[in-house]
Order: sequence, then C-alpha cells, then structure tokens
Amino acid sequence: MSTPAEADAATPPDPPAAPPPAPPAVSARTLLPMVAPALVIGVLCSLLFLALSWLAERLQDVLWGDLPDALGIGRYSSLWIIVMLTATGVLVGLVIWKAPGHAGPDPATMGLGGEAPLKLYVLPGLAVAAALMLAGGPSLGPENPIIAVNVGLMFWLGRRLLPKAPGALWPNLASAATIGALFGTPVAAALLVSEALAGRAMPIKGSLWDNLFGPLLAASAGALTTTLVASPTFDLGLPRFTGPGWADLLSAIVVACAAAALTMTAVYAFPYVHGAFGRLGHPMLMLPVGGLVLGLLGALGGHLTLFKGLEEVKEIAADPDGRSAGAFAVLAVVKLAALLIAASCGFRGGRIFPAVFVGAAFGLFAHALVPGVNVSVGIAAGVLGVLLAVTRSGWVSLFTAAVLVASPAIIALMCIASLPAWLLVTGRPQMQLSEDGASLR
Repeated sequence: MSTPAEADAATPPDPPAAPPPAPPAVSARTLLPMVAPALVIGVLCSLLFLALSWLAERLQDVLWGDLPDALGIGRYSSLWIIVMLTATGVLVGLVIWKAPGHAGPDPATMGLGGEAPLKLYVLPGLAVAAALMLAGGPSLGPENPIIAVNVGLMFWLGRRLLPKAPGALWPNLASAATIGALFGTPVAAALLVSEALAGRAMPIKGSLWDNLFGPLLAASAGALTTTLVASPTFDLGLPRFTGPGWADLLSAIVVACAAAALTMTAVYAFPYVHGAFGRLGHPMLMLPVGGLVLGLLGALGGHLTLFKGLEEVKEIAADPDGRSAGAFAVLAVVKLAALLIAASCGFRGGRIFPAVFVGAAFGLFAHALVPGVNVSVGIAAGVLGVLLAVTRSGWVSLFTAAVLVASPAIIALMCIASLPAWLLVTGRPQMQLSEDGASLR
C-alpha cells in the first residue's frame, strides 16, 4: 500500500492553464461608420468650448478691466476683488435658482465625464453659470461644465440623427472630444478612456485599441480644431531639463509626496465644508456667502489666486526666483483654500486647472526653500502630487505634469515619484462626493 507522499508523487501534475482567449478581431467595416460622427463631434465640441471660453474672457475683460477703470477703482484692489467675487456669487446663485434644471447637479458630485447625459433644457443654465464663474474669478476651471454641456448636446443630436447607433456612443465621443479640446492634444483623452475602460466590459467586443478608435478620433479632431483656432499651450517655457540626477530623483519624490499630503487636507475637509454650505439651504445664500469668502481669500492672496489658474501659472513660472518661499507658500495655500470653497458652495466648474496652479506654486516654494531643487522638477512633481490627490487619476496626473515641462527626461522621474505619492492617496477619500454628500473612495 503506497503512502500519501508516494501517491502524490505518482499523480501527474495539472496541465498548465490555457492562456485567456485573444479578443475577437474587429473588422474595418465595424469601425468605419464611427469616422464621420467622431470627426463632426470633435469639431463641434471644440467650437462650443472655444465659444464658451471666448465669451467668458470678453466678460472678464469688462468686469476686471473696463468697469473698474471707469469707476476709478484699482482692477485688483482688495475692495474690488471682494465686491466682484461676491457679485459673481449672487449672479451664479440667481442662475442656479431660476434656470430650468437649476444649472445641473451639484458640481461636487461630478467628475470628468461618466455621468448620465443631462436633459437638453438644463444645458443653457449650466453654460451661463459656467461663463459667469469663469469671468468672475472663482478658482475653478471649465472642464466639468463644458464636458457636461457637450455630452448632453451631442447625445441629443446623435439620438435624433442616428437613432440606431448605440446610445453610449455619443457620451463617449463627446467626452473624449472635449478633453482633447481642453488639453489641446488627444493623448489626455486616450489615457482617460483607457483608464475608464479598465476592469469594465468593452463597448466593442474587440481589443482596447478597437475601443479607443472612435474616442481617439474625436479627441484628435477636437484638439486639432482648438489648436488651429486658438493655438493654446501648456508649456511654461521653463529651462530645458536635460537629464535627471540622484538629487533630482530625491527632489521629485519628496515634493510629490509633500504636495499630495498638503492637498489631502483639503480633500478630507471637502465633505465638511460642502455640508456647511449645504446647511444654508438655498443657492442665493450658498453662492453669495461662498463668493464673499473667496473675495476675502483673493484679497489675501492677490489676483494670482483668482480664476482658473492657467494664465496665472505661466506668470509665476516665468520668474521662479522673483518671490520668497513664504510668498509661494501663501499662493499655494490660498489657492487650495479657494479651490475648496469654490467647489463646495456650488459654483459650476472643474477642479483640475486650479489644482495645477496649486501644484506649480508648491513646486516653486520647494525651489525657493531649497535652491538645489530644479525648477522644472519642482513644478512637475508638485503638480503631480496635487493632481493625484484631487483627481485620483494617475494618467491625467502624469500627463499634465509632463506636458507643463515639455521635456522627455522628466517623464521617468515623474513615473517613479508617482508611486510613493500614490501610496499616500490610494484608498483614501476623493475630492468628489456621492449624492448623499459622503466622500467617494
């Protein structure tokens, strides 16, 4: 009689598991019908984004240039900043109160797409509220509202012009097109779509690239249209970063982790601040009070802490040695507080663009505090850490940090720095709330 050990030895090993089947091949006939809708949607979404931006910029020129000049008041005096931010809260609150659909859902619950398309009657109020916000100075960007407007409009058009097409096609194309238009490149959209598809059933029964075909085409059309019309750039014009050293690696890790840790204080405070404004119970209280607080913060931090922050980032990055470490620290902390208030009290806007300013100011603070921290490394790592905490999207954070510096040598550093920073933020609350006001994780 054989022992158990002998029996086990005599048992043949299990055959190796078969590799998972390759995704089915998708023919060109399946993908070609997407070409025309993707191109049209890409162009339309870009033009709508540019129109909203142009309107907001013209209104900003009036509110912050023509009007204070006519009144003999300093354009960015403390008094004017407080008056304008409070008045912006009143105007946006009025729109949210009276517009059909109340200018969309609570922006604290919205991310970069993924929500159900809004009804058509909601979109005009949302667009007006976003334009007033962008012109008036609150620290939010255009990304969330313009994505919601474009998704809702393209879904409505697509369902009427091509009713037999899958309903999910239109939000996917519109989101990708708008992200491409916002960043001026389709790469950001491709990264976001691939991240969104991870762990989900593919809309097309094929490879990841088959599923990226339509969104990438729409994003390319949106980015190209924006580039041809407006020629935007995220490049800050920093000194060329040629090659990393050990000191640069240490700087990137420390700055990214410190920036993420600082931003997580605002993330943890988000549901409490949002709840405090929610207890006011009416947009004509929430928005004016929020505008007043933002005005006080703007008076403290100066005009650079106002608006979405993209032009202001270029201004502070143009003179990295022109301010003390304390001055850069004030800019970063005040802008982060302004982002927290603006996102909590109901202003319609996104959190990515002001977060970029926070990260850049933090990186410049690190450079001013420790001159051995390379300016490009400090800014890229600061932006990386802040965006990881705010968006919880590794791809968007890496892409934005790299594109600001526009140096291939920075990418490897940011990839390494993102790992310890990710350990600080993963599994923790996000700067986005559920419908009941609780933090998402």
